[in-house]
Amino acid sequence: MKPTHLYVLSLLLVASCTLAQSNDYAPAKLPTPKPGEAVATFAGGCFWALEEGMNQLKGVREVISGYAGGTVKNPTYEQVGTDLTGHAESVQVYYDPTVISYAQLLDAFFAGHDPTTLNRQGPDTGRDYRSVAFYRSPAEKAEILAAIKRTNESKHYPNPVVTEVTPITVFYPAENYHQNYFALHPDQPYIQRVSLPKVEKLRKAMAGHLKNNTSLTMN
Repeated sequence: MKPTHLYVLSLLLVASCTLAQSNDYAPAKLPTPKPGEAVATFAGGCFWALEEGMNQLKGVREVISGYAGGTVKNPTYEQVGTDLTGHAESVQVYYDPTVISYAQLLDAFFAGHDPTTLNRQGPDTGRDYRSVAFYRSPAEKAEILAAIKRTNESKHYPNPVVTEVTPITVFYPAENYHQNYFALHPDQPYIQRVSLPKVEKLRKAMAGHLKNNTSLTMN
């Protein structure tokens, strides 16, 4: 992902998302929600880790990486990375609310990234890596605000949550090469050093809601 001057040395060992592209630049297709299924959208840094973490939860059928929160139609990864489109790297979650609730998805979201760092997640900086919880109804907005209050009161993080609470307008699926990237490229240095710890953090927080309880530790 995007480097900063503080991470130049580490980037010699950690390959970036840009360097890891395949030739499949076509945008992925959005799933059609099944009867009774709900949809949720979150942004929490690089979408590789958040997609994988959410996909491991019981009740989640599919997770798509993409872009939300901006003004440019059908943006590409390169355009989003300029910070000029307003979009954040995001994931869209298709889930069964009778198995996992929206509040539980929020718990996973706040556990799976650092919601207290403004426009930054680890080595990735810029508004495209900002933390956002998108809502589709007043009830979801209220649940997000309640989750932020719980997170702040828990003192799990030393600093207050800076996650944006924003109504969803449109979600654009990212290119096919970004979809399921974590699972398809387990040995990629960025996955090993940056994404994997975030997924393990989410798994630990959501231990009772996982499809598979085995460890994800990779060599």
